[in-house]
Amino acid sequence: MHKSFYKLLGENIKNRRKECKLTQQELADKLNMSLNFIGKIEVAFSKPSLDTLIYIAQALDTTVSDLCKFKN
Repeated sequence: MHKSFYKLLGENIKNRRKECKLTQQELADKLNMSLNFIGKIEVAFSKPSLDTLIYIAQALDTTVSDLCKFKN
């Protein structure tokens, strides 16, 4: 079974956050969001709006397009 879009998106956000050497708390602080919300996005429990996804991409110095690229 294939992983859902949001599961793959969350994994990409987590991987990019780690590449940037940020903790979930540091990313949450940069975005003025809760640690709980960032954690939920990374495990696909919460689905970010497009605006939120844009803010996350900017905070991680990447693009929404890159966060939505999934390896086969």
